[in-house]
Amino acid sequence: MNPLITEDERRQLLAHGQARGAGRVIDPLPVVRLFTPDAHATWLLAALDPADGDTAWGVMDVGIGMPELGEIKLSDLASIVGPNKLPVRRDRYFQTARPLSEYLRLAQENGSVVD
Repeated sequence: MNPLITEDERRQLLAHGQARGAGRVIDPLPVVRLFTPDAHATWLLAALDPADGDTAWGVMDVGIGMPELGEIKLSDLASIVGPNKLPVRRDRYFQTARPLSEYLRLAQENGSVVD
């Protein structure tokens, strides 16, 4: 198990990933929010590719004012550290409030992920 996500989160992410892999257009609620505590990067992940169990899909905000929808490997996230050498962390208190498309729309309007 990747320490960035819990087993329950992994199950939810994989279920969304299976739907995407089957060609269904989905707009799920994000499952997990990851962030750098010493930088302004945030990832709202909604799906995980069941083929590799590592490629996540969601809203990515690397802190340069251009949030986008995309894919990133959890293994890559686990190796990222901010300027003070703090690793990416899971927001244990994240409560999803809207579908992924709405997070993306608001993030693009504001230049960063809000919430």
